[in-house]
Amino acid sequence: MTTAYLTHPDCLRHDMGSHHPEQPARLTAIEAALQAAGLLENLHRLEAHPATREQLLRAHDAAYLDEIERTAPHSGLAFLDPDTAMNPYSLSAALHAAGALTQAVDCVMQGDVANAFCAVRPPGHHALRQRAMGFCIFNNVAIGARHALEAHGLERVAIVDFDVHHGNGTEDIFHDDPRVMLCSSFQHPYYPFSGADSGNEHIIPLPLAAGSGGEEFRKAWLAQGLPALERFQPQMIFFSAGFDAHRDDPLAGLMLVEADFAWITEQVMRIADQCAQGRVVSTLEGGYELEALGLSVVAHIQALSQLRGNDRTNNF
Repeated sequence: MTTAYLTHPDCLRHDMGSHHPEQPARLTAIEAALQAAGLLENLHRLEAHPATREQLLRAHDAAYLDEIERTAPHSGLAFLDPDTAMNPYSLSAALHAAGALTQAVDCVMQGDVANAFCAVRPPGHHALRQRAMGFCIFNNVAIGARHALEAHGLERVAIVDFDVHHGNGTEDIFHDDPRVMLCSSFQHPYYPFSGADSGNEHIIPLPLAAGSGGEEFRKAWLAQGLPALERFQPQMIFFSAGFDAHRDDPLAGLMLVEADFAWITEQVMRIADQCAQGRVVSTLEGGYELEALGLSVVAHIQALSQLRGNDRTNNF
């Protein structure tokens, strides 16, 4: 079976201004890199459906959803926080970004595809239950994880977050829900200045000092993150796939390269094969240097789909 690739045209229309790092060109850079690598034609492309209110309420308060609907502008920009704005297409983009996760879960659970990558924006892992933050409006991965639990009856799911920033919104939503394990590596201390000391049995933080590279990243995952996942035995695994820990990314100070993203993907896929019937759903979070982002997503999707370069042997 193949890897699904979910996106929506409005994810390109969400625009917070020409100087904002979270820009539509991120998605075009990803598609161009996948095309150049000969991977795009091997993916099962799907146009994302919008999330329903019921699905959003599994991760967000009703009052917050109402506030976002009221704030959505008919023209210009409306700011939700100093870093996060909405234009007239942003509400639709956010609904389709969240809906991509629930749709991907459905496709994987039904056996239509082996796994899925959601090329969506706005990203999600900073979105709190009651507040937008850090370029994020709805917490896409949290909505997907809760959908797997509530709509498909799974008992344990895990989220692997390798974005350079701590996924504080995801932790906020799941800190007291032992059905969901969150394993996350992130630069610390750094925005949003949280996470290093807030772990419990199912929240596994892997803080990394600025300047850390692949060796430190792999050691942290081998020592704590991967063993915790193996003990937890999740029935589905999600990636919050942020690629801003790349050494060329301008927003932070970790020193990862494409091979490190491929490595963590392969390690998690191995665990998914052991305990989750290979069920994996990945969603885009950060990554702001366009060439590095494209190449990193190629490495990630190659590991998801077990394809390399222009391999057309259809070994899926």
